[in-house]
Parts: sequence; C-alpha cells; structure tokens
Amino acid sequence: MAKELNAEEPTSRLDYGIILSVMLLALVGMAAIYMSIVHAGTASPMRALIMQAVWYIIGGVGIAIVIQFDAEQLWRIAPVLYGIGIFLLIAVLFLYDRNVAASTGAKSWFKFGPITFQPSEVMKPAYILMLGRAVTQHNTEYQHSVKNDWRLLGTMLLWTLPVVALMLLQKDLGTTLVFLAIFSGVVLVSGITWKIIAPVAGVAAAVGGSAILLVTQSWGRQLLSTVGFKAYQFARIDSWLNPSGNTTGDSFQLWQSMKAIGSGQLTGKGFNHLQVVVPVQESDMVFSAIGEAFGFIGAAGLILLYFLLIYQMIRVIFDTKNEFYAYITTGVIMMIVFHVFENIGMNIGLLPLTGIPLPFISQGGSFLLANMLSVGLVLSMRYHHTSYMFSQEQEGFQ
Repeated sequence: MAKELNAEEPTSRLDYGIILSVMLLALVGMAAIYMSIVHAGTASPMRALIMQAVWYIIGGVGIAIVIQFDAEQLWRIAPVLYGIGIFLLIAVLFLYDRNVAASTGAKSWFKFGPITFQPSEVMKPAYILMLGRAVTQHNTEYQHSVKNDWRLLGTMLLWTLPVVALMLLQKDLGTTLVFLAIFSGVVLVSGITWKIIAPVAGVAAAVGGSAILLVTQSWGRQLLSTVGFKAYQFARIDSWLNPSGNTTGDSFQLWQSMKAIGSGQLTGKGFNHLQVVVPVQESDMVFSAIGEAFGFIGAAGLILLYFLLIYQMIRVIFDTKNEFYAYITTGVIMMIVFHVFENIGMNIGLLPLTGIPLPFISQGGSFLLANMLSVGLVLSMRYHHTSYMFSQEQEGFQ
C-alpha cells in the first residue's frame, strides 16, 4: 500500500488544470503573435515566435523554482523580494531606455543590448507576497474592529504607496492601475469591514467620475494639467468617449481594433487571414487579431480559457485553506483579471487605451515572466499542501 501511495505522489502534487490552461493560452498567444507580425510585415515572425518561446521556457524554469518554496519560506523572503523590487524601480528612473522614453514617455524599461526589461513586472509578484504577509500578520495579532481595520488599511497603504509613487514617477499609469487592482482585491478579502470599504470605494468612484467629467470641459483640462495629466492621456480619453471622432488621428488605433473585431463576425476570417491594419497588434491590441481571425466564437473561447484558469486558482484556495496563500492567490487573480478586463475592454472600446497587455497572449518577455512566476506561486500552494496531506496519510497508515 505504501508503494502505491508513493507512485501517486508525483502526479497529485501538480495542478494540471492550471498548467493545461496556461499551455492552451500559450498556443493561442503564439498563433496570434505570428498572424499579427506576418500581417504587419515589420519584423520576422519566426524570430518573434522563438523569442516568445524562449521567455516561456524561462518562465517554466521560474515556475519549477518557485514551487519548491513552501509558505514558510515565501513568508521569510517576501520582504527581501519587495526590497529588491523597490530598488529596481528606483534604479530604472536613472538607467531607463532613452529610446523607449522618447517614443512612449515612460521611464520604465531597462535595456541590455537587444533585450529590454520592465522591472515593474518583477515587482508584481513581490508586491503580492508582501501584501499577503502584511495582512496575514495583522489578522494574527489583532481582532477585527473598526479601529483595527483602519490600522490594517494603513499598513497595506504603507506597502502600496511607495510602489504607486515610483510608478507615477515612471509615467506608467497603466501598470499603476494594475497595482491598485491587486490592492483592492486583497482589501476585499482581508476582513476589513464594509463600514470602511463602502465609503472609501465611493470616494474613489467619485474622484474617477469627476476626472472624466473634467476632461470634457476646457477649464477642467487646465485643472487636470496642473496635477500632472499629459496630452496623450487626454487624447486617449477623447478617443474612448468618441472613437469615431478622429479615426485618422488619436482614435486610429481604437477604431481599427473595433473594425478588425467586427469584421471577424461569428466564425472569423481564418488563421493568418488578417486584413485590417491595427498598430501594435502583437502586443496591446492582440485581441483584435484573435477576433478578426477566429470571430466571436474564437474570442469567446479565449475568455472561457481565462475563466477556467481563474476557476482552477479559486479552487486551490478552498482546497488548501491557508490564509497567507489565500491572499497571495487573490492578488494573482486580481492581476490577471484586471489585465484581461482592461485589455479586452480597450480593444472593443469599452475602456480607454492604457497600454495593458493580455496575459500569456501578448508579446513581451518581462510581462510573460511575471505572469508565469505568479502562476508558480499558486502552483506552490497545491504542491506543498498535497505533499503535507500525503505525509500525514503515510504516518496514519504506518
């Protein structure tokens, strides 16, 4: 009997549902990148596929390393990883790629020869770990009350504000919103009372709504300009509010994306039969390639794959019942969900363009690596929980 248990251990410790979902997303991503680059004719599609495959291999190695760390080890290294992430975010303000900054305005990329790297992507899993540790530690030491919940919210903000401030200094609003989404998700499951969450969320919604209204007024634009809004940000909101207003200028990218998705209709035009030109289609606008090639059915199938991945992650939380891991997985889920919602939303005109890529699909090495490492954190839960349960079963049998 003991030998039978040992034979089952290796397969039971890995969550193949999550692994399969990521592999299917990878296949869709490789196909979409290939179609986009062939259609654009601006680069070598095979070179792009090889580079993306290399990053997937690096990410796979990263997952294999991450799952070796159990909850206790992740707890200990969380502050170290957070500190390294903060250091990189500071360093990139001085050592950023000048060419990228000149074209996008963002000081958020390192350049090492032909390779560019975005340190904020490394910061995402580190921030998730640190936030999970902070919430778990607080809930262990304090009972929930309005006073203690304010203390918890303050603690979470202490770990969040340095990251947000550095991202704003890099002029990367899109990634800033990702960190705020992670923060919001962990707040919702941290046990903080709705007496605090409801008014804070109301104030945030009021501020966001007021900002959009101010954009529509000339005096409002002047006011927003004084607090740091840039011309390209106004242009993105203008194109979102009126996508058909300037289809040869600021609204061109959004208008072309909507045209491509609409032209795919129900079943699409088929693999590698793209016709509509969409700028940066292999990265931020990759969903438009999927919509045009595979139609509504293909786009819906992609969303279903994301749903299955998120479902598998949520199931791990309920199976393992570990508070620290639960906050980590919540952060990972919120990161992925926000990216999916924002990217697809901006491709179809539901949300403003923000430069948010699509997880496991869009071209980009550092972004893909961050997603793979984050998935590794979730796989670590199942890996070590099943190992623990297996050892308990063996002791009971003996």
